[in-house]
Amino acid sequence: MTMTSREVLEKLVSFPTVSRDSNLDLADWVQAFLSDNGVSSHRMLNEDGQKAAVYAHVGPDAPGGVVLSGHTDVVPVDGQAWATDPWVVTEKDGKLFGRGTCDMKGFDALALVALVKASKTQLKRPLQIALSYDEEVGCEGAPPLIERMQKNLPAAALAIIGEPSMMKVVTGHKGGSGFKVHVRGFEVHSSLMHTGVNAIMEGAKLIEWCNRMNAAGAAAEPAEGAASFDPPWTSVHVGEISGGTAHNITAKDCHFGVDFRYVPTDSRAVWEARFIEEVRHLAAEMNAVHPDAGIDLVPYFGLPGLRPEDDGPAEQLARKLTGDNASHVVSYGTEAGHFQDAGYSGVICGPGDIAMAHQPNEYLTVEQFTAGEAFMDRLIDHLCQ
Repeated sequence: MTMTSREVLEKLVSFPTVSRDSNLDLADWVQAFLSDNGVSSHRMLNEDGQKAAVYAHVGPDAPGGVVLSGHTDVVPVDGQAWATDPWVVTEKDGKLFGRGTCDMKGFDALALVALVKASKTQLKRPLQIALSYDEEVGCEGAPPLIERMQKNLPAAALAIIGEPSMMKVVTGHKGGSGFKVHVRGFEVHSSLMHTGVNAIMEGAKLIEWCNRMNAAGAAAEPAEGAASFDPPWTSVHVGEISGGTAHNITAKDCHFGVDFRYVPTDSRAVWEARFIEEVRHLAAEMNAVHPDAGIDLVPYFGLPGLRPEDDGPAEQLARKLTGDNASHVVSYGTEAGHFQDAGYSGVICGPGDIAMAHQPNEYLTVEQFTAGEAFMDRLIDHLCQ
C-alpha cells in the first residue's frame, strides 16, 4: 500500500480518537498499513482493552537507535465553532485544518511513512516508532508503552517526541501533577449557614491559596534554570469546578481539580506536601463544625519534566537535522520526560505551532508539514551512514 504522508494524515484524522473514546479503529488501520508495507508491529492494550498503543522496529539490532514518539489521542471538539469538518483534512490558504493535524497526527503520519521508507534502505542503526494512547489526559499511556518496548525491542538510544515545536529543538519542559479535590460539606438552610459547612465556599479557600502561590511566584526572582520558562515559576491552576444543589442551601459537595506545572528547579514532592498541608488545616476547621465534613484528594496524573541534557545525543542529532542551534524550552508537558526517566536521551521536535493545539479550526501549515518530511528524510540518511 503506497501512500503519501498527506494521505496517511488524512486517514489518521478521519478517526475521532478523542481520549474519552476508543482508538482501536486507528490502531487496526496503522498496523494494517505497516503490514501491507512489510513492517511488522506490536500493540499494547490498556486495562479495559478499549485502547491500544502501537510500536514497531525496523533495521538491525544495533546501538544508536532512534524512537519516533507520537500520541494517537486528540482533545474533544465539543462546543467549539469549526468552519470545516474537524474529522476531514481541509486545505485552505496553505493550512491543513482538522482535529489533530497539529497535535499531533501530522507528526504521526510523517513517522509512519518514514518507518516504511527506512525499512527499504540499508539502515546501519535502527528506527522505531511509538504511538501511545491517553497522552491528552496526563501522558498516562506512555510509561507502560515504554516498558513494553524495552522488553520486546532492541534498546534504542534516544527518542524524538514530535510535539509541535515549529521544527525547533526543544530540550526542556515543565513537569506536572494534579489532584482531584472533593470538598464535603454539611447542608443546612443558607439562613443558618453558620451551623453548616458550605463545600463551595470552603473550596474557594483552596482556590485562593492557588492564587496566592501564583502571585508569589510572579513576584519572586526566577531561580537559575527556571528563567527561560514562560512563566518562570511553578504555576497552580484550577480549570473546572462543580457543586451545590440550590442557591439557598449550603453546598454539600464541591469538585474541582488542582494542577501544578513545575519548573525544573522545584520539587514536586515539596509542592504537593505544601498543598496537602493546606488541605489538612482547612479540613480540620470544617470537621470541627460537623464530623461529616472534610476534603478528599485523589492524585490523577504525574508527569516528569524534560531536563535539558549536557550536549545529549538526542539534542545533537536534532540540531544536526534541523540546523537549529538556539535554546528552547516550553511550559507544556509531553511524553519526553517519561522516555528520559526510562534511560533514553530525549528531545522535542515536530511540525506545527503549539498555539494551534486544542483550538477550534486547528491547523498545520503545509510548509511545516513539508519541513517535517524533509527532517524524516535526513534522519533516514543519517541512520544509513
